[in-house]
This record gives sequence, C-alpha cells and structure tokens, in this order.
Amino acid sequence: MKKEKVIYRKREGSNLLMGLLYLAPSIILFGLFLFYPMIRTLYLSFFLTDGQGVPVSFVGFENFTYLFQSASFQKSITATILFVLYTVPLGVILALFLAIIANEKVRGIGFFRTMFSSTMGMSVAASSVIWMFMYNPAIGIFNKLVVALGGSEVQWLLDPKFALLSVAVSTIWMNTGFSFLILLGGLQNIDEHLYENAEIAGVSYWYKLRKITVPLLSPTLFFIVTVSLINSFQTFGQIDILTKGGPIESTNVIVYSIYKDAFVNYNVGSASAQATILFFCILFITILQFKLGERKVHYQ
Repeated sequence: MKKEKVIYRKREGSNLLMGLLYLAPSIILFGLFLFYPMIRTLYLSFFLTDGQGVPVSFVGFENFTYLFQSASFQKSITATILFVLYTVPLGVILALFLAIIANEKVRGIGFFRTMFSSTMGMSVAASSVIWMFMYNPAIGIFNKLVVALGGSEVQWLLDPKFALLSVAVSTIWMNTGFSFLILLGGLQNIDEHLYENAEIAGVSYWYKLRKITVPLLSPTLFFIVTVSLINSFQTFGQIDILTKGGPIESTNVIVYSIYKDAFVNYNVGSASAQATILFFCILFITILQFKLGERKVHYQ
C-alpha cells in the first residue's frame, strides 16, 4: 500500500513538472510583458519620478490625490465615460442589426457579409486617416451633405461640441466588423428547428426575435458587450490621429492622458497613477457586469 502511494506521488509530481514545462514559455512571456509592467506601474504610482521615469522620492497617495483634484483629469474621466456611452450601446446594436440581416438566406448575402465584416481588415491608422478626410471642413463628405441640405459647415474635429461624438462614430465603424462576425457566428449556431416549430405555431417575426433569437444569442452578446466595454476604455489610436485629445481636452480620454503625461510631459508617476485608476475601473466594471449581466444569459 505504501509503495502504491509513493508511486502515485511520483507520478503526480512528474505530471506537475511536465505541465509546468509546457506552461513555461507562456508564463515567461506573461511575466515579462504583462505581470512585471503591471507591478512596476503600481510601484511607480507611489513615487515622484525624474525625466527618465526613475523613482526620486516616495509620496504615497499624493499622485492619486492630485489627480482627483485636477480639473484636467476630471475632464478626462468625463470624456472617457461619454465615449463609452456613445460607442458601446450603439456599436453592439448596429452589429446585432447587421448580423440579423446577414443571417437571412437570400441570394447574394455573402457579398454583404463580406462588406459588413470588412472593417476588420483595416488598421486603426488607415481607418482614422479616411475619417479625417471625411470630417475635413473643406473637402469632407459630411460637410458637403450638410451644405446640400441647407446647413452651414461644421468643424467636426475642431468644435468641442462635436469632436468626441465624431471620434465615437468612427470608432463604432471600426469595431462593427469584429462584433458583427462574432454575432453572426452565434446566430448560425442556433438550431433552425426552433424557428421551424415557431413558424408552424404561427408566431410573428418579432416574437421569434424576442423569445428565440435574443435568449439563445445572449452568451455571444454578453461576450461582445464585455469586450466592447474594455476596448472602449482603452481606445487610443483614433484619438491620437484625429484630435490629439483636443479641442479644449474634449477628447482627452484617460488612455490619451496617460500617454501625454508619460511621453510628452515625462511625468511617469502621474501617468502610472492614472493607469492604476483605469485598471481598477475596468476591473470593477467587468466584475459588476459578470455579477449582474450573467444572470440574464441563457447557456442552454
């Protein structure tokens, strides 16, 4: 009996060692490029730093206190919240609408599926340049439409009233392809016999949508909403290209504020404090979403 226990423990130890060896490359990569930067950022948030980001003096929570008293950081929080509210609901609804349309079995629907998902193949930089030309007050298509309808030219990216909304519209367009493709895959996994039985029962299209499509698609919707929330909090590229946080900091979301503090003002301590705040905000919202939103998800 004792020999069997010893053999079992040896096998268990060898299996553990083998598993760690298989995981070693991933652990090393995650440690170097994820865990160490996170710990280092948290560490630097409690220090004043020099121009090279080297800690000079320990200040505790002074960086955080200064940020929450700063009018600029408060504007960044407001811009971030508004940006999330603009992009996530509208983006998910648009992607769901396009996925439902593209799921219909009609001739030539493959062309539209390709068109709806085509934004996935474009980089943020290329897409932002296209939108920059479209928003151009002199040659942009949006102002030409406004003038054709009898309105006056709008400074889409230079007016604080329109800048954040303009960036949000371009972001929705950029992210729709990914959300559309995932939702379309979810729709195609729904058993067609359910729709056939519903048609035999004589129920309406809207009833099938509410009672069959949305409940069975809820796991996919939950995933898309979660990913969209995280991505919207981390948006940087299009803001850097289109507005650079302006005008009057109306598009200076927290991620762009972190970039400016770290690489323009060389205030790494403040940037690290902002990054820490952003991390815990995303973590809190994600946990809250799992606690509240997952209750309405139907996995069967």
